Amino acid sequence: MAEALFRRLAIIGIGLIGSSVARGAREYGGIAECLVICDADLDVLARAQALGLGDEYEADPARAVAGADCVMLCAPVGAYTALAAAIGPHLAAGAILTDVGSTKQSVLRDVGPLVPPTVSFVPGHPIAGTEFSGPDAGLADLFRGRWCLLTPPPGTDEAAVRRIRALWGILGAQTAVMDAPHHDRVCAIVSHLPHLIAFTICGTADDLADETRQEVLQFAASGFRDFTRIASSDPVMWRDIFLNNKEALLEMLARFSEDAQAMARAVRWGDAAYIEDKIVRSRKIRKSLIDLKQA
Repeated sequence: MAEALFRRLAIIGIGLIGSSVARGAREYGGIAECLVICDADLDVLARAQALGLGDEYEADPARAVAGADCVMLCAPVGAYTALAAAIGPHLAAGAILTDVGSTKQSVLRDVGPLVPPTVSFVPGHPIAGTEFSGPDAGLADLFRGRWCLLTPPPGTDEAAVRRIRALWGILGAQTAVMDAPHHDRVCAIVSHLPHLIAFTICGTADDLADETRQEVLQFAASGFRDFTRIASSDPVMWRDIFLNNKEALLEMLARFSEDAQAMARAVRWGDAAYIEDKIVRSRKIRKSLIDLKQA
């Protein structure tokens, strides 16, 4: 049997992403000899243990990371500062610290200064998920065919980056390396803005008069149903994402608002050519996603 990438992997936070990493590590093998599951919520931790997601279970993050040669933060990004402060003094020399947060400049800002110089820091972001959360929501194949973006700060040990790339490769993901500001601008348009729009549309529907709202729900077409699926995502996670990527998100929201106003003018004045061009270009985007097997 081939040697595992890590002797001891500690996963801090066992929601959708953390439990999917744990399930994948169990199913595919080769990632860790010992899997430590950590969550501050004792009910969640007990459920993870009942599901057999790890080898050891620990509520205290400082105890969880002791002796680990890889630590993966899978909590909401708003909790990272406190977590990094708690685990920093207990990280083993030579260990790799990574994460799965959807914003990367904030991760470098909040976690980077608390990482000991003997520890390699390789932030990551798997672009995969569902609208469900919790340890029961995990899927071993969640990352298969998806991308994981890595944003190691300058000077990071290349061997550590290769090992984290190998971890995601075992889970079925492709990896790419980019700087944190670029990552945050890309994710603002492909992920964060669509979620903001979905939450807003569902809020608008909820604010309608009772009778109209009931009809909206009763006769919902597939477009609105897709928005409700996105809008059912974890509120704490998405609150933290919006607040920690606000500059890039507000930039993309401003660009979208200008385009929405242009479409409104086209509808108001009957500019059929403009409307059709927008729809045709949107269809091309969809076809490109299908061709790239990202649909």
